[in-house]
Amino acid sequence: MKSISIVIPAYNEEKRIQKTMEEYYSFFLQKKIPFELIVVANNCSDNTVSRVKKFSKKHSNCKLLNIPYRVGKGGAVKQGFRKACKDIVGFTDADNATPPEEFFKVLQGLSEADVAIGSRALSDSTIKNQPFYRRFLGIGFNRLVNLLFGLNLLDTQCGAKVFSARAAPVMQSVRSNFFEFDVELLWHVKKKGFSIKEVAVVWTDSPESKVNFWSIPKMFIGLLKIRFSKTKE
Repeated sequence: MKSISIVIPAYNEEKRIQKTMEEYYSFFLQKKIPFELIVVANNCSDNTVSRVKKFSKKHSNCKLLNIPYRVGKGGAVKQGFRKACKDIVGFTDADNATPPEEFFKVLQGLSEADVAIGSRALSDSTIKNQPFYRRFLGIGFNRLVNLLFGLNLLDTQCGAKVFSARAAPVMQSVRSNFFEFDVELLWHVKKKGFSIKEVAVVWTDSPESKVNFWSIPKMFIGLLKIRFSKTKE
């Protein structure tokens, strides 16, 4: 299998980033796949940076990119992609909601498409520990996304996404930096004519998720701005 760069955006993740790095590192080492982990610390005020530094000193293929100002998840992922040097580039969440064995399933989806994304909404997907209201909001959000953008995808927001070498440059067309970032990214993928494969994953909800009920109005406004603004291709 080709080599892969895995970008992990992190904002104040001192409690969870260690486990995520360890599990991803061990998994891909055992798979004997050439890889690198790029943890992008975004304006962290806790011990995230020191934890990643300590880990990267012992593991040369784990890199820290420290951004001392706020760029959001999207901004962190975009900067991580610019630093990536492997054949395939992907990203996943710092909270390990999509563990490495599930991310690997997404990676395998590239055999059928230019871009493979984790999905929590397929018949064989599994969601653990997610409150009903969050699942309900997710369904409603996805319907709105498909209405506005015509993506015909069941889940745009799962944090695990992988790009072939030819599709990865699409990332730099994305202007959004915050929670609507994933939608705009996939919209550009579709407009560029690249194929997308949804892959069922086992996904665990985090009680400390940065997305909450009050994020919805901001996301809605962000989606409208993306859909109806004039952007350069």
